Amino acid sequence: MLFKRGTASRYVYFPKEGMVSLLAVADRRGGLEVGLVGAEGMVGVSAALGARRSPVRAMVQGEGSAMRITTARFRQELERNAPLRREIARCAYVAMATAMQVAVCNKEHLLAARLARWLSMTRDRMASDEFRFTQQFIALMLGVRRSGVTVAAGALQRQALIRYSRGTMRILDRQRLRAASCSCYGVIRELENAWPPR
Repeated sequence: MLFKRGTASRYVYFPKEGMVSLLAVADRRGGLEVGLVGAEGMVGVSAALGARRSPVRAMVQGEGSAMRITTARFRQELERNAPLRREIARCAYVAMATAMQVAVCNKEHLLAARLARWLSMTRDRMASDEFRFTQQFIALMLGVRRSGVTVAAGALQRQALIRYSRGTMRILDRQRLRAASCSCYGVIRELENAWPPR
């Protein structure tokens, strides 16, 4: 856990590899994943923008290293570094747009397509076709019951898109998994590449 919702973060993090989930929390229970951050972004955008408390919980989900800087030092650097401010604006835009797209995705799309989207996004950030996640963990990230993940993962496995055994998920066919994803995967990829606006 890098930080909890409603708390101040001492650091801003820049993952070099691995993945961090950003979770919106409605009560004291697990929450719902509204963003994934890998080497393409940063963790602590709200602190960089001057917010005193984080609106999300940040949890490391994939092994890897990251660089970090104190929030105070980072804000000082932001004041004098225009290219850094532009990059933080990009990160803030991507985080906001991704959270909005995930919200509509959760409402509109079937679970198997959402799982394919989540696995594709995870693969993009982890740069690996294999990762360790329990079905309970995936259910938490997608905001569904574990039994739903079992059914959805089984459907993807029967199509030879993934292999899942004892907590290890392996993507067998990246292209076909992306094709099985809901349209939100493509939308989020476009959002990531749409900054700066033209």
